[in-house]
Amino acid sequence: MNQSVIKALKLLDFFSSEQKELTLSELSNKSDMPRPTAYRLLSSLEACGFLSKIKNTDQDVRYRLGLKLLELGSIVAEQLELRTIALPWMQELCEDINEAVHLVVREGDEAVYIEKVESSHAVRLHTRVGKHSELYIGSGPKLLLAYLPEKEQQAIVEKLSFTKLTENTVDNKETLRQQMQQIREDGYAISRGEQDKDTIGISYPVRDYTGQVVAALSVSGPTTRISHEFEEIVQQKTKDTAAHISKKLGYTESNM
Repeated sequence: MNQSVIKALKLLDFFSSEQKELTLSELSNKSDMPRPTAYRLLSSLEACGFLSKIKNTDQDVRYRLGLKLLELGSIVAEQLELRTIALPWMQELCEDINEAVHLVVREGDEAVYIEKVESSHAVRLHTRVGKHSELYIGSGPKLLLAYLPEKEQQAIVEKLSFTKLTENTVDNKETLRQQMQQIREDGYAISRGEQDKDTIGISYPVRDYTGQVVAALSVSGPTTRISHEFEEIVQQKTKDTAAHISKKLGYTESNM
């Protein structure tokens, strides 16, 4: 664990609604850090936009929180809003089909499962809220990758190092590109045994008011329960639910 990073981030904790501005001396005293150490860490935070240096007071440097934190906070707020809006629809879908329903978003070069509604079956999938996944594995992550702007998508694909979890896991860039093209043409993604051999995942895009794909709504379960006939039902219901969530986020066909 990088102690310098931890010490730097802990300096941010001293700011509050009551203390919106703090001097170098105050931060050095509160953190029990030598003044040169505190200054070095604060300068790094300022360079990254996490702090803003506003003025000198009696030869002492004064800081306040920077706009980078507002930018990051807005991303968190968007995800919280997305979860709040999506959850009732996810619960309704789960009650209808009795299979696990997930909400998946992209975070950098990975996918993150930010919400899950579990089925009532004794046999369940081992997924959890907060789980990270490579973007080339599974219907939800792969859908998110497929709908990225081409330049951003290709930058991620070029950096990928493939790990074959099952015989169905994609293990090369060309096959992945073909699958992403198919996802865009179909408007949804299906994975069969890519993470666990006997599972199936079905995902549809969730769009915001700009038309951008901000999440994947995914249903997954064992192939022993999701027959071909039931798969068609799950597809339609997942598609409809994703459309309802998108509408709540302000999306209309004219946004495209």
